[in-house]
Amino acid sequence: MKPSSSTVRVIEWDELPPSVRQIPEGYNPLVEGILMAHQSAWLALDAQIKLCEKGRRTGITFAEALDSVITAASQNVAGGMDCFYIGDTKEKGLEFIGYCAKFSRVIAEAQTSGVSQIEEFLFDDQDDEGNTRKINAYRIRYASGFKIVALSSNPAGVRGLQGKVIIDEAAFHRDVSAVLDAATALLIWGGRIVIISTHNGKSNPFNQMVNDIQDKRYGDSAEVFRATFDDAVANGLYERVCFMAGKPATAEGKEAWYKKIRNAYGPRKAQMREELDAIPRDGNGVCIPGVWIDDAMRAGREVLRLALPDDFTQQSVQRRDAYVEDWIERYLAPLVKRLPLDLRHYLGMDYARHRDFSIACPMSVDQSRHRDVPFVIEMHRVPARQQKLVLFYTLRGLPRFSGAALDASGNGETLAEETADEFGHNLIKQVKISRAWYGAWMPKFVGLFEDNTITMPQDDNLHQDVRAIEQVDGIPMIVKARSQDLKDPDLYRHGDFAGAGALANFATLEVTSGPVSVKSRRRRQGKRITQGFA
Repeated sequence: MKPSSSTVRVIEWDELPPSVRQIPEGYNPLVEGILMAHQSAWLALDAQIKLCEKGRRTGITFAEALDSVITAASQNVAGGMDCFYIGDTKEKGLEFIGYCAKFSRVIAEAQTSGVSQIEEFLFDDQDDEGNTRKINAYRIRYASGFKIVALSSNPAGVRGLQGKVIIDEAAFHRDVSAVLDAATALLIWGGRIVIISTHNGKSNPFNQMVNDIQDKRYGDSAEVFRATFDDAVANGLYERVCFMAGKPATAEGKEAWYKKIRNAYGPRKAQMREELDAIPRDGNGVCIPGVWIDDAMRAGREVLRLALPDDFTQQSVQRRDAYVEDWIERYLAPLVKRLPLDLRHYLGMDYARHRDFSIACPMSVDQSRHRDVPFVIEMHRVPARQQKLVLFYTLRGLPRFSGAALDASGNGETLAEETADEFGHNLIKQVKISRAWYGAWMPKFVGLFEDNTITMPQDDNLHQDVRAIEQVDGIPMIVKARSQDLKDPDLYRHGDFAGAGALANFATLEVTSGPVSVKSRRRRQGKRITQGFA
């Protein structure tokens, strides 16, 4: 395994994730008291195989980045070695290498012209049979001659590495068992293995490895460390969150912050205990590894968002319609007009009115049955009448429109029925989402990612939504508690795009009446609706 001879690109600081950029200038992780007690205890643990079962937001990966900088910057006689980070998504790799670069400014002297210069390059990844493919990777090189490299999660990319290997969110990798098996082979060459993860169900191989280490099946060379959310809170997590945000820390604020995080899980106590308290659930687990979602994402595609204020409904109907019609003309119409005319198009819509996002997901299908999501529409606090304007315009503009599936549960029933009346009950499927429906159709949506037969916009919120699909007693369902929207921290999501995408795929399989003619009455109406827009 070796770097490709392709041109190396330097990563600019503004390309790094917000979690890296928000670290204050002059932040020195070596100052006494900066690391929390559990972070220091984790770094002090000396074992050839270190495994951390953790709650979210505990800062273990952050601390591990510091240890990697010290390790890679040290000479060989002082225990220096190469460090390889393997996350469950490419974004995690960029975040980790960003932390390392930030720390390097303070405590290390890099070999390159900039102390914290990050290089993006192509890595030649070779499997056991000699097959080679190029994968994206990031690295920092040090004057010691060692380096930190962030790789993809392909198990084939682990076996040939020598040094310290960090496997982050191991329970969520594409093939957990293969990654863990490949990593243990490194011990032959005197390497070190660091495994970090929140749990993903009792049956997950990560949990099995926790049990195996505790049962001494790895001898004395392996240790398990547990860091829960409450451990981090007791050790000063809230105060550090306030420090990073430049806000004062108060006792009242800490209590409200703690309750907000716990309450976000609602009645899903088992999930809360797994994600915050490191207690694995029975039989549940995330269905779609982050790497599969990364493979499906394409940069440059729009996720249109229409988020309205609470008092929008106090305006007159005419003003509301005019506002949304203007939004359609400005933002939606250009995307619809760019859609390929030769492909059949479908649509899925997961309806919401107040708390969650209402998502419309167009989807085209080509001759090879590949599904493509060209853009996504997100609506928040949009009245049903104005949602209908957006939906009808989109349906009328889809080339070779061949069918749609709409969530007809609860408040969505009226919009689904009106859409079926307008476009034809043979074209519009009104879906009452239930456990039985999930059991029949969600596996087919999951299969698109497994088979790499879907493409979609590159967007962190959509990524988060797809990860919300979990196995519950063998059935893939959207069961995760609401998670914070990554574009607006005051809003929350509930796997909304996953529902719309599953409905769109359902439409591609269930609607068989054929595309609507471009000359139909509805298309002519669709043309008239845009006339007179500002």
